[in-house]
Amino acid sequence: MNNKLLLTGLCLAAVLLPGCTPKHEGKASAELTDEGKVELFLTRRSVRLYKDEMPPKEQLALVAKAGSYAPSGMGKQSAKIIVVTNREVRDRLSRLNMNLRGGTHDPYYGAPAVIVVLADKSVPTYLYDGSVVMANMLNAAHALGLATCWVHGADQMFETNEGKELLKEWNIEGDYVGIAQCIIGYNDGDCPQPDPRKPDYITWIE
Repeated sequence: MNNKLLLTGLCLAAVLLPGCTPKHEGKASAELTDEGKVELFLTRRSVRLYKDEMPPKEQLALVAKAGSYAPSGMGKQSAKIIVVTNREVRDRLSRLNMNLRGGTHDPYYGAPAVIVVLADKSVPTYLYDGSVVMANMLNAAHALGLATCWVHGADQMFETNEGKELLKEWNIEGDYVGIAQCIIGYNDGDCPQPDPRKPDYITWIE
């Protein structure tokens, strides 16, 4: 699939979503107003209740591909994307995150898959690069009708002995650190509603 086709597919999917949907269902992207075209970004929500159903590998691959096309400082592509669908590894990551954060409940909220974002710390923009990868994947997943949530703690996880062992098992070499985790699957509840935007969120200098 070429990049133009990928982007076209994401735009079209954005107007056909179930659940937390944009308002302009059934319209081709060319028919949308400017406001309609950005509605995808306004309707994405963080989901914290998931069905025990794995999304198709093809969709997960598209989400990861969207992440790989995120901008990066000086084009160095410092990030790495690790797509985890193996249940044993997924549960291992969940336990590691839970133990570090002192919780008692699954920090992945039952999501069947998790996408881990790492970045090369030797690149000055590594933190920003990995964060933009996450943003791209969150929005791409929403365009495909998938639910996601950004889960923190990856930086601590991969500083532990167990985390470093996982990196070795994944053949990750170099000064890579954890940036974030994107849990992904299907929403098993109501669409979360956003809080009102703070009044001084946007400042215009004209």
